Amino acid sequence: MGSELIIIPVIFGAVFGVFYLYFSTRNKERLALIEKGADASIFMKGKQHTAPIWKVIILNLALLLMGIGLGTFIASLLDNYTTLDSDAIYPATIFFTAGVGLFIGFNMTKNLDKD
Repeated sequence: MGSELIIIPVIFGAVFGVFYLYFSTRNKERLALIEKGADASIFMKGKQHTAPIWKVIILNLALLLMGIGLGTFIASLLDNYTTLDSDAIYPATIFFTAGVGLFIGFNMTKNLDKD
């Protein structure tokens, strides 16, 4: 009964701790670089040639959904025309083709960054 009261504050405390450590460490590192006279352009180094995030999300989501649809279709064909276990065919082909779709999306995202 009492464990429910402890779990939620622990989860929120852990999330807060991770964000606090991330932002405070990043701030201290930047202040140390500024004190040493480093150029401020190093903070924006990785943000100059990246594709907009909405393009990446839409591309990966579209390929993921196409992979799930293709996996369902292939699983249906395998279920109807083979003697394989239908309980194993559907999850296996759906996860496989969804993974292939995400891998293709990763490679296409790299090509978006080059353009």
